[in-house]
Amino acid sequence: MLAGEPTVFKECLKIAAIRGKTAAQTVVFRGGHWYKGISDGPWVELKARYGDVTGKGAIEMFVSRAGTQRYVVFLVIGGLIAGTPVWSVGLVPSWPQFHGPKRDNISTETGLLNVWPEGGPKLLWTAQGLGHGFSSLAVAGGMIYTAGNIEKDTVVTALDLNGKTHWQVKNGPAWTRDYPGTRATPTLDGDRLYHQSPLGQIVCLQARTGKPIWQVNVLERFGSEPPRWGLAESLLIDGDRVISCPGGPQTCMVALDKRTGAVLWKAPSTRELAGYASATLAEYQGVRMIITLTAKALIGVNADTGDLLWHVEHESYADENILMPIYHDGHVFVSTLKTGSVKWKINVQNDKASLEELWRTEELDNHHGGVLLLDGHLYGTSTVRNRNLWVCLDWETGESRFVEEAVGKSSLTYADGLLYTLSIDRLMGLVRASPAGLEIVSSFTIPEGGEGKSWAHPVVSDGRLYVRHGQFLYAYDIAADL
Repeated sequence: MLAGEPTVFKECLKIAAIRGKTAAQTVVFRGGHWYKGISDGPWVELKARYGDVTGKGAIEMFVSRAGTQRYVVFLVIGGLIAGTPVWSVGLVPSWPQFHGPKRDNISTETGLLNVWPEGGPKLLWTAQGLGHGFSSLAVAGGMIYTAGNIEKDTVVTALDLNGKTHWQVKNGPAWTRDYPGTRATPTLDGDRLYHQSPLGQIVCLQARTGKPIWQVNVLERFGSEPPRWGLAESLLIDGDRVISCPGGPQTCMVALDKRTGAVLWKAPSTRELAGYASATLAEYQGVRMIITLTAKALIGVNADTGDLLWHVEHESYADENILMPIYHDGHVFVSTLKTGSVKWKINVQNDKASLEELWRTEELDNHHGGVLLLDGHLYGTSTVRNRNLWVCLDWETGESRFVEEAVGKSSLTYADGLLYTLSIDRLMGLVRASPAGLEIVSSFTIPEGGEGKSWAHPVVSDGRLYVRHGQFLYAYDIAADL
């Protein structure tokens, strides 16, 4: 029995009675599992997954709305699940792409542990066989998606919420040059999954089965070549378009029809190779724009036409332009290796846009762990200026609020008021951040076994913390008792 859950059943039955319905029992989906119960009775876990439970129509309906409800309660009448939920509570978004639904790396999930037991939260399961890589996760619809190198191939993997591999599909040759492994995180859009390999191969798959729908190599199609460490971009879906940034002599960015892979528009070339950043979608004063970093510059492209709005030089050490640009309230921020952090104001006039630099600082030069904007302040790890130290900058002024050691050079995400930080050396931290400093609430070290540094960004979804290291994926229970 899980604490508090019989109340869920009891309340569900009350609501069902109000609606003039009767039910012998209720069925609840939570944390990747189906449960049934009777009023104040105990929980009983149903040994079934999506589509395996009686009342398939109800299950499929839930899958199409996956990630939008923490609890979905169905009536069970005569042993069959009714076709519509009678009650739902606790809205919790899914994590369908790199850095979540809004690509801002902020989860709206609540009800999580605010301190971990000594040694870390409960390890629910360990999955392996993902192949080597640094890709993070997309989690939605009762499935987990990632990618890795398996022998000579780039392979996309789908697992269920128990860590069991559901399918694996090849997406072109593996990246075997400097730092072998995948970079990009798959992007889920409805019933389709999209992934781009370091060598430019884009594949569209049926999310449930892995069946290929279309594929194209954007580097070959547009006459470009990979940057030194391969393409790292996690694809952006904008309406009916898949956005990719191959760089090179023909274009800096393209929009493909997400249904067929056909070219819908092609932005002008900036005569630069691609950077390693993923694109940000923004809208300001009526202009929809896609913002990203090439190898040498920050660019903005009209999301509807493909017109180049701006091209502002931004060169970093070894062309390591990696951070996904942060957009907020008509402003854009990036932070990159050695060059540091810069904030610009977007000026819009007659459907055109340009940038005006507001401030820059070398105090925070983020590598590839990411930067978060929280309550008017930026948090991330510096690399050169303040080697592997955490830095907080004021969003308005760029002034440094603190420089601290904390948990070392890390990637991060945010949920329920706390940072989740994963150091490059396997140290997982739960951190309270404010302009006054960082408080390490809890920490633990993930198991050994993964190859190389732990660079994949952690994910919090539906009461779980997912940590990827090489070919291993660890799932931890971080849900607080109700």
